[in-house]
Amino acid sequence: MRIQELGAHQAHGWAFLRLGFRPFYLGAALFAMVAVPTWVLVWLGYLQWTPALAPVWWHAHEMLFGFVAAVVIGFLMTAGKAWTGLPTPRGPALGALALVWLAARVALWWVPYGVYAALDFILLPSVALILLRVLLRSGNRRNLPIAGLLGFMALANGMFHASVLGWLNLSPQVPLYAMLSVVVLLESVMAGRVIPGFTMSAIPGVSIKPLVWLERGVMLSTGLGLALWVFAPAEISPLTAWVLAFAALLHGVRQSRWSPWACRTRPMLWILQIAYAWFSIGLGLLAVALWGGVAVSVSAAIHGLAVGATGCLILGMITRTARGHTGRKIEADWREDTAFGLILFAGAARVVWPMLAPHQTAWAVGVSALAWAMAFFIYAITYGPWLMQARKDAKDG
Repeated sequence: MRIQELGAHQAHGWAFLRLGFRPFYLGAALFAMVAVPTWVLVWLGYLQWTPALAPVWWHAHEMLFGFVAAVVIGFLMTAGKAWTGLPTPRGPALGALALVWLAARVALWWVPYGVYAALDFILLPSVALILLRVLLRSGNRRNLPIAGLLGFMALANGMFHASVLGWLNLSPQVPLYAMLSVVVLLESVMAGRVIPGFTMSAIPGVSIKPLVWLERGVMLSTGLGLALWVFAPAEISPLTAWVLAFAALLHGVRQSRWSPWACRTRPMLWILQIAYAWFSIGLGLLAVALWGGVAVSVSAAIHGLAVGATGCLILGMITRTARGHTGRKIEADWREDTAFGLILFAGAARVVWPMLAPHQTAWAVGVSALAWAMAFFIYAITYGPWLMQARKDAKDG
């Protein structure tokens, strides 16, 4: 029997390339661990770097299209198989996709910008087409909009590179804001599915039924508010602010129905609940910043959505899904507890500290970056070996 099982594992190939979450989660964690402290050292003047891309654009782009995109790709190629029952890339095909991602992360340091842009651009449309093909083959039309969001991400990335290269008369800031907006929308969709589901399966007696009008209102107000923020002229900022404030309110109402207090003793749940609370905070801060007259910057709002909401949600999801897909119990131990505490502190330090003490912004950014890096370091050293090994329950994947 043991010989047969060994043969079966050999037939499936190297464990690290059996499912999309394995290389992309680990790559994203390692990159997050290095890229943010690197940026802070450059920003503070301790590291001299003169790349073809301005450091501030590098930081924003690589966090969105490097780190976040890697997690999204790993998650969707894993979820796509579960949604459809059809295979997603594995083995050499998955390895090639991961190598393209990795090559883009290091290319800017060594090659002309155009080569970097080509390497960086090709991945997202490729994955969007892969997911679209799997969904259409299976008749799974419910998730087709998610493939469409990947397409929008690819479009934003292309616009960013075109603006940097001077092919498009547009500030690189616009496609970066557009990408953040698409990420927030995608996360809002996925959070609305997984947080209530995880809560009901983990806590007996909890029943959460979605309200159609509320779900639609959340998505419409969030999408409209972010679209106005990205594309509308500055003259209508007060209108944009009201739409974003309404979206923040609806996110809060939505979360209040997910029994957040019942999750307080379960780290794998409360990290997702706190992450989702940052959506209301981030959108609310953005509304206040656009209204003006108060010491809240657009940067604070952006980092509320990027570090608070996205960072916490990503760490919560890549721990939970990695445990599940490697055949382990979905239970946090002291390592996850520590990593979750660090990422929560990183978000609060980056957003709240500079607002309370603007003269200490450099300290706040530095401390936040250190906490962020330590959180993903814990993930990498804990989950890295698991992601490279076969499932603990001997199943494929």
